[in-house]
Amino acid sequence: MLRLDPGLILPTVITNVFPGRRLALWLFVPLMVVTLWRSQHHLLAADGGAQSIAHIPLNVYPEPAAATIVGLFALWGLSQLVLAFLQLLVLLRYKSMIPLMYLLTLIEYGVRALYIPAFRPIPTTAIAPGAVINGPIAAASLVLLLISICPRREVSP
Repeated sequence: MLRLDPGLILPTVITNVFPGRRLALWLFVPLMVVTLWRSQHHLLAADGGAQSIAHIPLNVYPEPAAATIVGLFALWGLSQLVLAFLQLLVLLRYKSMIPLMYLLTLIEYGVRALYIPAFRPIPTTAIAPGAVINGPIAAASLVLLLISICPRREVSP
């Protein structure tokens, strides 16, 4: 039977040793890469990905409103870039923080999947990829969080 150690989510000492199962460590890399890709697209795409990816019909809004939406997407991209750099820092230097990063990812994608559509729906012309993938990423983050707080028998750097 697997033993979970919730204390690994907020370790008392932050080190570069990952005490969880290796699968959670390996799958942290693609999570970071996806965050980095999303950030650059929202920051650099002409529409911030608002219409080209999220299917928000910018053309039906007055120009100042459309520009505001694009600006908000750029700000979102900046926050994603900061998160990606934090994930990279954790991966390279502070691996004991990976369980906390999975918890934060679970919260972010869980809110995107459940709260936003129910209480803050965004009008779109088609289903955005994020709307499709948010639930599965939240579920995967939960599984990876649990795997990451399941200590290995022997811990090595």
